[in-house]
Amino acid sequence: MGINKIGWQTAVLATSVIAGIGVVTHTADAKAKQVISTYSSTEISSLDTAKATELNAFTQLDNITEGLYVYDSKGRPQKALAQKTKISEDKKTYTIDIRKDAKWSNGDPVTAADFVFAWQRAVDPKTASEYAYLFDNIENAKAIQDGEKTPDTLGVKATDKHQLQIQLVAPQEYFKMILARETLAPLNEKFVEQQGDKYGTSSKTTLYNGPFVSKGWSGSTTQWTLNKNPYYWDKKHVKLSKINYSVIKDPSTAYNLYQTKKLDQMTLVGEQAQQLSKHKDVVKRNLAATSYLQYNLKKNNGLENAKIRQAISLSINRKQLTERILKNGSKPAAGFVPRQVATKPNGKEDFYDATKVKNTAEYKPKLAKKLFAEGLKEVGKDKISATVITADASASEQVAVFIQDQLQKNLPKLELTLQKVPQKSRIASVNAGNFDISFQGWSADFADPYTFLQIFPSDSAQNHTGWKNEAYDQAITDSLNKNAANKTARWNDLVKAEKILMKDQVVTPIYQTNNEDLVNPRLKGIGYNQINGHYSYKLAYVTGK
Repeated sequence: MGINKIGWQTAVLATSVIAGIGVVTHTADAKAKQVISTYSSTEISSLDTAKATELNAFTQLDNITEGLYVYDSKGRPQKALAQKTKISEDKKTYTIDIRKDAKWSNGDPVTAADFVFAWQRAVDPKTASEYAYLFDNIENAKAIQDGEKTPDTLGVKATDKHQLQIQLVAPQEYFKMILARETLAPLNEKFVEQQGDKYGTSSKTTLYNGPFVSKGWSGSTTQWTLNKNPYYWDKKHVKLSKINYSVIKDPSTAYNLYQTKKLDQMTLVGEQAQQLSKHKDVVKRNLAATSYLQYNLKKNNGLENAKIRQAISLSINRKQLTERILKNGSKPAAGFVPRQVATKPNGKEDFYDATKVKNTAEYKPKLAKKLFAEGLKEVGKDKISATVITADASASEQVAVFIQDQLQKNLPKLELTLQKVPQKSRIASVNAGNFDISFQGWSADFADPYTFLQIFPSDSAQNHTGWKNEAYDQAITDSLNKNAANKTARWNDLVKAEKILMKDQVVTPIYQTNNEDLVNPRLKGIGYNQINGHYSYKLAYVTGK
């Protein structure tokens, strides 16, 4: 979902014109033409597979690109462009035969060289991909990202026009899950180099090999379409001819559309979720995602003090937030890695339960006041002033206001200002380090705790906090290297890392997201990945009844 993946209300389906938002088709048209309309709760940041970082952009990429593998509804990798995968006895060499009938939307064949180019580009520090970490276990990837080796030394090569060979540093049990990520999709080198820095910034400057192609997106437009790709190798299974997209940030607008039967699907929030919890069209969607506060420790405004951050966490009544504000099945979060992402090798304990740290994410306002007073003394301040930056989607704003109220009540010497900005602007501010506190979310890239914990090593491109901890770094390094093939030892490394992260409260987990949608029974076949929350429309269709 990058540090900025989630712009919380996920893509939902709309079919009318309301509140000044033009939506091209009516649901009735879909019966004959297989045309639907959908909306995104925030602006799309990029269609560049190496630069996309947020949930709505990833949902776009899941429908316009395709890699070696794709995810099923439970986040398990299934073959896509990979026809045959051979793994060496030491589990460090993958040889993959690629489909020979796959093409780009300009008619060019998709080749093994397209993967080599895309991966070398993603790990190149000039690209500054926040998802370069996905390649870390491929030979030389880390050295390339550190500027010690050139991108062409990456452990991937085209052994034939349609055969790819990948060399890993160590065995990686979840490597096929990584191969299904959008960042590892192929790129057409000739087209990308023709576009230069403009690649992926608009529909016209992007090339496609997935079920659909994007039309009409300029990088800032709030309306565009996804059209069926006539060059897609599996087009016979794609039923929709067009998906109309609009940006709609107000959930009440979406609800009005659904009420008037001009909306095929919507995500419920707040009072809607409570009032419509027993609606016949409700579909509950689990999601391995955490919504949290992230701190900038580099400004020396007091937030660099661990006791200050701990006090903030202990001042927030998460149960009250989820039950009275969200009301959509979301659960209080006591850790950064959410529930049901991974289970101990013996199968008896969830990672979430194994990593709880006392006095870090409970509601303890008295302890919070004590820690805050101690923290103020340590930093030599009478009070602390900070700004919380949040996306301007309605759901995000509601949560941010609740948090602000809680902190003003329990920590009167903490002055918080809320700054609402478009999701794209929030991402840019965080990436540039221009923030005090950011309210944001992270959904799993794949079903493993590492997808969360990889953010915070001191050398991670996604660590915008300025936090450094040698013990944390070592635990992550051990999980990737000496303990990579030892399931129990690797588990212990990751448990240790999560506990260090929670004790220091570099991030303050607030709640684990669970979505509730209203879905028109006529709309069938939408794919939903409960691990990362992405929607796929490859097999979606509208029935006549």
